[in-house]
Amino acid sequence: MKTVYFTPLMAILLSASSFFQPPRKKVIFFGDSITEAAVKPGGYIQLMDSLIAAGNKSSQYELVGAGISGNKIYDLYLRIEDDVIKQRPDIVVIYVGVNDVWHKASSGTGTDYSKFGRFYEAVVNKLQAAGAKVIVCTPAVIGERTDHSNQQDGDLNLYSQWLRTFCVNRQLPLVDLRNIFIRYNLENNPQNKESGILTTDRVHLNAAGNLLVATSLWKAVEKIQ
Repeated sequence: MKTVYFTPLMAILLSASSFFQPPRKKVIFFGDSITEAAVKPGGYIQLMDSLIAAGNKSSQYELVGAGISGNKIYDLYLRIEDDVIKQRPDIVVIYVGVNDVWHKASSGTGTDYSKFGRFYEAVVNKLQAAGAKVIVCTPAVIGERTDHSNQQDGDLNLYSQWLRTFCVNRQLPLVDLRNIFIRYNLENNPQNKESGILTTDRVHLNAAGNLLVATSLWKAVEKIQ
């Protein structure tokens, strides 16, 4: 039998290799005020960090918030290079659309349906060209009533359906927050309240809403290799 002698250099290399850790996956959450608030204590990004830590996977993921209040899909397109691509993300979660719908009624500055699709596709194209994997979210709610009487239910359903079809055609993972929130409210909002179940003000997330988003997004992120 041939004897193998270990030199000091070989011993150092073997020791170093035992401590090597692959780089963490950088996950950027790209969106509006809902995502801007998500980096604060109790926000969905902070809660996702806790879920990751509980699974002993903190060494595998780095979560970064890139949300700005009032943003619509064309705002994301305009700031994508500086706020996302320059950070070289592995995964980008796009969570936008509420303001595109909401501001059409509140201030006349929303995004027309046809333009929403074109800008959304351009955002995804840029991210994929930069090597990032993309997760798409539907906009959840503008009002939590369960009897279809929220003013923007029709547009939210229309824009969400475009996103569902787009994800099928482009083979992108979808977190359908619109359906997830509707199902939750049907089960937990028997008084047909317009807020207070998953939101504080019909749109922005309360504690239960942040937890629901965190768990839903983490399931999608964890599946991406």
